[in-house]
Amino acid sequence: MEQPSTRRPPDRPSPRPPAARPARRPLPPQGAQGREARPRPPGRPRPPGRPRTASGATRTPSRIPGPRLTGLGTGLFAAAAMLLASGIALAAGSSVLVYGLLFLPVSLLTALWVRPADLFAAPVAVPIAFAVGLTPLAESDGGLAGHAVGVVTALAVHAGWLYAGTALAVALVMARKVRMVRRRAAASARGKGRPPG
Repeated sequence: MEQPSTRRPPDRPSPRPPAARPARRPLPPQGAQGREARPRPPGRPRPPGRPRTASGATRTPSRIPGPRLTGLGTGLFAAAAMLLASGIALAAGSSVLVYGLLFLPVSLLTALWVRPADLFAAPVAVPIAFAVGLTPLAESDGGLAGHAVGVVTALAVHAGWLYAGTALAVALVMARKVRMVRRRAAASARGKGRPPG
C-alpha cells in the first residue's frame, strides 16, 4: 500500500499584477468653454477679460455714457430741457443770459445721447428746441400773431446763443461720425488680416 508523499510541491511564483495604466486626462471641450475648463497653474492670476453675456458672447462696453435717444426722442428731450431752462430763466427775472448759458449743455447732451443711427437729428432738434423754449420769454403785444412776432424778434436778437449751441451739436455729431467710420474701417481691416492703412 502506497503512502501519500509528504514532499511539498515547489512554490509557484505568484502572477505579477498587470501594470497600472497612467490615467488619461479628459480632453477639454471645443470652443470658448474648453478654454475656460483648462486648469490654471496655482499662483497665476486670471487675466481680466471682457464681460460676458448669458450666451457666452463678449460684450463691448459702451464708450459714450448716457441713454441712446432716437430722432423723435432727441427732439422731445431737447424741447423739454429748454422749456425747463426757460422756467429757470423766468425765475431769474426773464434773463436771456441764463437761458443761453443753459442752452449750451443741452446742445452738448443732445449730441452725445442721440443713437448712432440718428446722429444728424441732433443738429436739427437743437435750434427747434431753442425756439420752443424761448416762447415763454418772448415779449408779446397780445394775441397769437403778436406772440409769434415776439418769438421771431427774440430769435433774431439772441441768434448768437442759437448759433453757438447748434455749432457745438454739429461739431460733436461730426466727431462721433468720424470715430464710427474709423472704427468700422479698422474692424474690416482686421477681418481681412491686414493692418489698417
